[in-house]
Amino acid sequence: MPGFVLLVRPRGDDADALGIGYTVSKKVGNAVTRNRMKRRFRELARAALPESGIAGADHVLIGRPGANDIEFAALGEQLDSALKRAAKKLAR
Repeated sequence: MPGFVLLVRPRGDDADALGIGYTVSKKVGNAVTRNRMKRRFRELARAALPESGIAGADHVLIGRPGANDIEFAALGEQLDSALKRAAKKLAR
């Protein structure tokens, strides 16, 4: 996805809880830019993971440069698409 990279890894335990993490490196921008991106990621995850997240897995969103310039709705669509692709890969 242009705004972020989504990593999903099953934990292997019997818990159905979803784990979430956010990473935005200094390559993306200064502290203000990185914090804004993390706030946007938190809100995206809060909205999308309860419905589309993979139970018993850890999810990590890694920010890419320029993600703050993408509209919030477009980022939400990208996250939904990425979660569907991850679920399909894990189902194999």
